[in-house]
Amino acid sequence: MKKTEVTLTRRALLGGVAATALVLALPLAATEAFAQELPESQGDVDMAEVVKPGPLPEMAIGEENAPVTIVEYMSMTCPHCATFHNNTFDEIKKNYVDTGKARFIIREFPFDPRAAAAFMLARCNPTKPEEASTPAQYFPMVSMLMKQQEAWAGAQDGRAALLQMSKLAGFSQETFQACLTNQKLLDDVNATMKRGADEFGVNSTPTFLINGKRYAGAMSVESMSALIDSLL
Repeated sequence: MKKTEVTLTRRALLGGVAATALVLALPLAATEAFAQELPESQGDVDMAEVVKPGPLPEMAIGEENAPVTIVEYMSMTCPHCATFHNNTFDEIKKNYVDTGKARFIIREFPFDPRAAAAFMLARCNPTKPEEASTPAQYFPMVSMLMKQQEAWAGAQDGRAALLQMSKLAGFSQETFQACLTNQKLLDDVNATMKRGADEFGVNSTPTFLINGKRYAGAMSVESMSALIDSLL
């Protein structure tokens, strides 16, 4: 999914979440065409710079000193990101992250107000929205929203659909509203996206920065496994 603009405003977030029609027509079949050979790199990145702290606390799982570091820039309304998280992520987590071979980091790269709102909700503690969520809260929230992406991302009233999803994660209407009106959090999400674009050449989602190389597109289990294995 190609980047359209870098900055999302709170006004667009609160108004556009409910009204903005979302294009989800990108061909998912494209991801099925990945062969099992190593995916092609889109260029080099300086991993020492990539892993430096950014505007938001890092949402990471896996050993900090794992031999392979995977940083995914994703948008919550991107169908290719949903394909990766629904079909590939769990196997990679089980086979490489949980076994200490890889560290996996998610960074926000929202394309529209609904994606930004979804990321903000993942970043908020459901019962204390003024507090940041932990990776143990963030990753399950991302997974739930990816699995239910069509239900909320394409809904006529995206705000109502997101509220319904958020209640499953423990939000109330009050904490939902408090989270989505947190201007600093929105600013930090925007800054995370801008950093990815400006410093690391991210212009589509999902984009993976893996041990000094940049890869675009939703990798299959076989492709990502082959890549990780080649780095061990």
